[in-house]
Amino acid sequence: MVRQFAPMIGGLEDAVAQLVKHLHRDHSIDGSVVTLDRSFGDLSRHLPAVGKSSGIPIRRIPFIGSSRYPVAPGVLKKLGGADLIHVHGIDFFFDFLAATRFLHRRRLVASTHGGFFHTDYASRAKRIWFASITRVSASGYARIFGSSENDADIFRQIAPRQTIAIENGVDIDKWRDAGAREPSPTLLFIGRFAVNKDVPALIRLVAALGRPWQLIVAGQPSDLSVDDLRWAAAAVGATEQLEIHVGPDDAALRELVGRATYVASASRYEGFGLSVVEGMSAGLVPVLRRIPPFERLVETTGCGLLVDMDDPLSAAGEVQKFHNEQARARRAAAILAAARFGWTRVATRFAAEYRAVLGEKE
Repeated sequence: MVRQFAPMIGGLEDAVAQLVKHLHRDHSIDGSVVTLDRSFGDLSRHLPAVGKSSGIPIRRIPFIGSSRYPVAPGVLKKLGGADLIHVHGIDFFFDFLAATRFLHRRRLVASTHGGFFHTDYASRAKRIWFASITRVSASGYARIFGSSENDADIFRQIAPRQTIAIENGVDIDKWRDAGAREPSPTLLFIGRFAVNKDVPALIRLVAALGRPWQLIVAGQPSDLSVDDLRWAAAAVGATEQLEIHVGPDDAALRELVGRATYVASASRYEGFGLSVVEGMSAGLVPVLRRIPPFERLVETTGCGLLVDMDDPLSAAGEVQKFHNEQARARRAAAILAAARFGWTRVATRFAAEYRAVLGEKE
């Protein structure tokens, strides 16, 4: 159960697809995806009620309300013969399926994927909701999988018995060793153009670095548009240093990866940083905002550079120094470090938890 899925592209969509694929291939667990019938990036277009993506069956349902909390009670008609429901994200599905357990009578587990604390928007209301509605909803779940240690720490505050950390796996094969062979002054951001991702901070960083540094931005508009990013570049004189690619397919993304030396994120909140590790598997070296999940990633892998994205001049000096001294040596280290995040190991942990949940008495 996930708000957005194929044909939409993003870290969450890919994580769900990879989990379903590896559970089927390695553990003989059949899965399908229930999702919403419209893309948050184009609410005018309705997608087919049923479909497939890479062999994964998809059932889509209509919704009302905003992308922040899309309301879709029709989900109860789409549960089919499922023995267990895995909810991805803390949203309407998380609350509604917990509240209607007496109707659907399925065992529930959930992955947090960062929860809903990605931005400061309505932060007080979010804290109140988390301490009340989310706390009650969490009691209906047999397991809550923190998608990072940070997420797990947060959810242990309201559901200590059910919460464990299982970080997202990463498809470390699709871009393996695809990054630029020779150091290139090029940063690559992959993901949604969302406020919490703070792509404008990367634009200010590349402006401070100056030519010949380039920033490639690849992904889907969200609460920031392509025009928003172009205006941000124009404001700091970085128009010629910015490339934007909307919705590139896998082949196009691989070509963009092949031009870069660094995978960059100025995100102010991350559950895990999936696209960063995907970039590492290609040999791209992370350049990241100093936030706890990224600090942990750099510490555990020994790979990457943490900078103060709110001080672009200082950050630019650190990036340039790193590029001059370490870029060539760090490519192989990034590929090696990414290997520990492969989906095979992660799917095995999920499969074990599924079987344990189904064997437990309520």
